[in-house]
Amino acid sequence: MFQSLSEMCPPTPKWTVDDIPDLTGKVVIVTGGNTGIGFVTCKYLLIHGATVYMLCRSPEKAQEAIEKLKDVTSGKEARFIQCDLADLPSVKKCVQEFTSKETRLDILFNSAGVMFTPIEQVTKQNYDMQFGTNVIGHAYLTTLLLPILLTTAQATPGGNARVIITSSDGHSLFSPKEGIKYDMVTDSPQRRKMATTTMYGMSKWGDIVFSKELARRYGSQGLISHSLNPGHLRTDLQRHVGGFTSKIGDFLLFDPDPLGATTQLHAGTSAEAAKVNGQYYIPWARPGVPKKNTEDPEAGRKLWAWLEAEFKKY
Repeated sequence: MFQSLSEMCPPTPKWTVDDIPDLTGKVVIVTGGNTGIGFVTCKYLLIHGATVYMLCRSPEKAQEAIEKLKDVTSGKEARFIQCDLADLPSVKKCVQEFTSKETRLDILFNSAGVMFTPIEQVTKQNYDMQFGTNVIGHAYLTTLLLPILLTTAQATPGGNARVIITSSDGHSLFSPKEGIKYDMVTDSPQRRKMATTTMYGMSKWGDIVFSKELARRYGSQGLISHSLNPGHLRTDLQRHVGGFTSKIGDFLLFDPDPLGATTQLHAGTSAEAAKVNGQYYIPWARPGVPKKNTEDPEAGRKLWAWLEAEFKKY
């Protein structure tokens, strides 16, 4: 209960975006980098010298964001690769394009996400939109990028590569008791009876479990994987929240720049976060404790096996 209240009203951060180290020579991917905390993350990565690839669906929105970033970073330019996390062939094509251009990847920020989408919405492969985007799309992207992440980690003296996954305190507020109802991930009449809030919580629970399993499997090879709650922020994520709830919620939200990106930038760039693996962070840039069942190695193995079986279809 104390942590939940602390996440809603975080104390003044001890680590800020001014503490980001020099990232010259580092190559970074940010999903959803055209808006919200993804955009703010791109901004501070560019300011600190990183080569930044912005992954999102719309070339037009990406170009608009790139121009805005140039204005706020004294002319530094992010690079765009089209990627629709709700369409697995699009994810695969994106990875092929990235690896044709780069030989290293230091940090992958799985920052994009959707929340409380209408329950009838599904991905191109007929998965629930929230679980398909937040978990499956990002997991597919991550596993396809594992070879370049691992070679980067091994080629960097005393270094590592990092995967940072944006989750939410919604993983504990809304997820079902068992974490994931696997029979509700693919669209069906039964799935459409589920509450969209439950599907959101399930997806964010899955993000943490995937992150921890990634750390277990590849930590010995220099891969660091963290997940986090970025905070309650005023972004496009709330576009499906309406009415009185929206008005009350907006009053309690923080602006995304710079606080909204602080926690994931800390997880992705700080020396402190390189000393641990599989950590869950809470606002602002503090170690936290996720829902207890996300820590279960069996849950991680089950999700990983399920994802591998799904990926073989594509």
